Amino acid sequence: MKAAVLYGKEDVRLEEIPVPSPGAGEILIKIHSALTCGTDLKIFRNGSHARMLKPPVLFGHEFAGTIERLGPEVTGWRIGQRVVAANSAPCRRCFYCKKNQPNLCENLLFVNGAYAEYLLLPARIVEENLLEIPPKLSSQAAALTEPLACVVRGIQVIRPAKGETVAILGAGPIGLMFLQLAVGSGARVILVGKGKKRLQAAQHSGAETVLDLAKLSDPIEAIRQATPEGKGPDLCIEAVGRPQAWTQALSLVRPGGRVLLFGGCPAGTQVPLDTHRVHYDELSIFSVFHHTPETIRQALKYLSDGTVRADLLVTRQAPLRDLPDILRQMLTDQDAVKTAIIPS
Repeated sequence: MKAAVLYGKEDVRLEEIPVPSPGAGEILIKIHSALTCGTDLKIFRNGSHARMLKPPVLFGHEFAGTIERLGPEVTGWRIGQRVVAANSAPCRRCFYCKKNQPNLCENLLFVNGAYAEYLLLPARIVEENLLEIPPKLSSQAAALTEPLACVVRGIQVIRPAKGETVAILGAGPIGLMFLQLAVGSGARVILVGKGKKRLQAAQHSGAETVLDLAKLSDPIEAIRQATPEGKGPDLCIEAVGRPQAWTQALSLVRPGGRVLLFGGCPAGTQVPLDTHRVHYDELSIFSVFHHTPETIRQALKYLSDGTVRADLLVTRQAPLRDLPDILRQMLTDQDAVKTAIIPS
């Protein structure tokens, strides 16, 4: 089969490798659609990921497809069934799993290799995080389940409310998913970001105010001016993953407001903290990581019932052979939202 293999920094190669054979409890998936994402782009840029993969290694983790083969001892599934799976599964036995924090599992099992014709799912992921795709949902839309589940986790923590003003920093896929869910909660949303297509998607997703970062001399002041009485938003969601954006989020939220620091920054980076403001303005600061089996299921439901519109998030398709060029393009061109990689 054809598969993308990561060898190092900005080095992804398409190779012919054997089709894996499922062992006990495992399932072989024929990939219909694998989506590009910011995490894969960071891995491509850096050449590895401390927790998920070390080169040379199969690459890609947002996917949907059909069951091609069942391993021994697999029950409840059938060949030809359309399915989507998370890219990880908790152990259910460690300290954090017992504290009902499976996203922080000490033995979190990851799977990669979605940029390929076939993907072998480990038994634990089959058991914990493999779901059937509803009949009316396309495989391309279902492939959004994993990243959306991470956003759902963030929404569960900060709970935007009807009538609140929410500012979202970042117009990438994560920011746009936060936008759709925040609008669905009844909040009025201000989104600031870059890229013509992404900002258009924000407008179509229901943002009350869309600000083009490339045209702003003072983004913080522009956001404040778009809020009631210029006080600042009730809630600010950082969806960029850069220390500068973390600092901006903490500085622009109103007194008594909430901040969700969602985007993961490079290891070792730090941001200044205005302790006087955090204390005397009574700010509430949150951060979340990854997803849980519960949010995986909730994400698929949101995609199925139309709460989240996949057509505003997956904006183009490309064959597997184009993946290396697309990743290199994504390093400088951040206009497209997500690309569906079609192996066959």
